[in-house]
Amino acid sequence: MHATALNLPRRYPAAFLLAAATVWWLLYQSLVPVSEALVAALPVDRASHLGGALQFFLYDTPKVLLLLTGVVFVMGMVNSWFTPERTRALLAGRSEGVANVMAALLGIVTPFCSCSAVPLFIGFVQAGVPLGVTFSFLVSAPMVNEVALTLLFGLFGWKIALLYLGLGLSVAIVAGWTIGRLKMEAHLEDWVRDMPRVQAEADHDGLGLSDRIDAGFASVREIVGKVWPWILAGIAVGAGIHGWVPEDFMASFMGREAWWSVPLAVLVGVPMYTNAAGIIPIVQALLAKGAALGTVLAFMMSVIALSLPEAIILRKVLKVRLIATFMGIVAGGILLVGYVFNALL
Repeated sequence: MHATALNLPRRYPAAFLLAAATVWWLLYQSLVPVSEALVAALPVDRASHLGGALQFFLYDTPKVLLLLTGVVFVMGMVNSWFTPERTRALLAGRSEGVANVMAALLGIVTPFCSCSAVPLFIGFVQAGVPLGVTFSFLVSAPMVNEVALTLLFGLFGWKIALLYLGLGLSVAIVAGWTIGRLKMEAHLEDWVRDMPRVQAEADHDGLGLSDRIDAGFASVREIVGKVWPWILAGIAVGAGIHGWVPEDFMASFMGREAWWSVPLAVLVGVPMYTNAAGIIPIVQALLAKGAALGTVLAFMMSVIALSLPEAIILRKVLKVRLIATFMGIVAGGILLVGYVFNALL
């Protein structure tokens, strides 16, 4: 019986997906009553600081994990179409502008992060992908990914998630196009610039639905298995802010009236070594306590897209001037985003 159950995804893939989606939906619908019941069962006052923090933690933790598991599973199936070879083939030979847009869009659906930046960069250069197009991809892939969009949708709703999607794509496209206009190929490391060019060809995997489901499970094990500690830590910090920080406290130094709050948020965000899973629950709590949306978005984007670890990794293939230009242009785009949304919202 146990072996038969394990074989269901392979023997009846469509039925398995329908059953899994039904179970996921029922669990998601039960989150509010279950979290409230758990807090009520504890010897704490629901209206106290501790009660509010506990309800925040007990509700947001399973909510985020459920959302993340579901979306990462689906994106794992989608990602099985976008191998590095296929991604290079899609971008090679495209004109700039169009290719920058394509690269930024591919960054959303490809499972690449800063840890894979160097091999991807080398592969793109060998395939003849323009330098600016490569940077559009390198900005978009970590910043506008399924983890960030899922958490934003779950915690803030579709409007904020869509807003972040548009902002992230805009920064990636404009940054890549600008770097392409600057013609900075001379600032690649010599060994990268002198590599022989290779023809990028789309691979044909021939995978069926059951194989895509296996890819979805593998993606959940890899991504959720890696980020769940960050999620717990981020929600715990967010719960503490939610429970104990006074209302409107953050407005004093992260509000829209403080002109210096946006550059300060970017400066604070760059050296932080975390990801969307860890930072977004904190962002939620900051907004609830009076921080301005533009300032918080600038902070979040700098943490995800301008991390020092990625810059250190890219130093293997880029000279310092190109890395500084890349980070300066992206930082400028993020600052503009922060100021514009603080002015408009």
